[in-house]
Amino acid sequence: MFPSGRPRPLSLMFLLGMGMASERINCPSRCSCQYLEVNCTGQQLQEFPVAIPLDTRQLILAANNIAYLPAVELSFLADLVYLDCRKNLLGDDLDFTFIGVAKLVYLDLSFNNLTQVTFSTFSYLLSLVMLKISDNPNLVTIEKDAFANNTWLRHLDVSRTGLTFLDTSTVQDLPNLRFLGLNGNLWHCNCSFLDFITWMTESNVHFPDADSITCYTPEGLRDLKMPAAEAQLHATCLTQLYKRDYVFLCLVGFCIFFAGTTAAWLAGVCAVIYKVHTSKGEEEEEEEEDR
Repeated sequence: MFPSGRPRPLSLMFLLGMGMASERINCPSRCSCQYLEVNCTGQQLQEFPVAIPLDTRQLILAANNIAYLPAVELSFLADLVYLDCRKNLLGDDLDFTFIGVAKLVYLDLSFNNLTQVTFSTFSYLLSLVMLKISDNPNLVTIEKDAFANNTWLRHLDVSRTGLTFLDTSTVQDLPNLRFLGLNGNLWHCNCSFLDFITWMTESNVHFPDADSITCYTPEGLRDLKMPAAEAQLHATCLTQLYKRDYVFLCLVGFCIFFAGTTAAWLAGVCAVIYKVHTSKGEEEEEEEEDR
């Protein structure tokens, strides 16, 4: 009823009904939609779908051929909290891609062609809790501050990638991290990696398939599990540290010896000059007295 008490015109009611219906059927081509969810799984999509409802909370793009995520189109989905892009062709051009979806909690980029993760890749996802970037065989670099802004991150999976090294601070500074997938990578267990292995053994983080986390290089440590590798690296790396200490101490000793010798020589020269100057002064005084 209108405020005046008269019945609402049928034409207006029809238009309102059509509007509500159009909102319900507004769905990207070849995708299925239900309340706040758009599912485009396995539709052989080549590009990011258009006409996604702006109130979408969950977007599933799994098992397609999408090679690029447009930041502008994503930014329209400001309420997006769940994004599944696994099994696509996404590459290394993801910097600033997620700048407009700050509410995102779940992000799956596994089984793609990522090559690196920089600070700009996920730095705007301040609410991110679960991140899957496993099964990216070309992923060889994760910058040490790549997750500096993702302080709510609890689940991180980097299994089965091309990683050989991961800086300890990259994950150590995540206060809420509880799950970290690392298995299936080609870890290079050298002295630089010792800090990370030690952190693994001492942290409260859960490592699934921990027995599969092994060294790939050097040859002497291949297939060795992390606890055993840590013991060997402690012996090797600490011995090398002592050798460096000996060299350092020798250099310090030489510098001290050289500085002492130089100082003694300068003191001797000053003493001789002073003595000569004093002797000349005495001789001149004696000559004056004789006159």
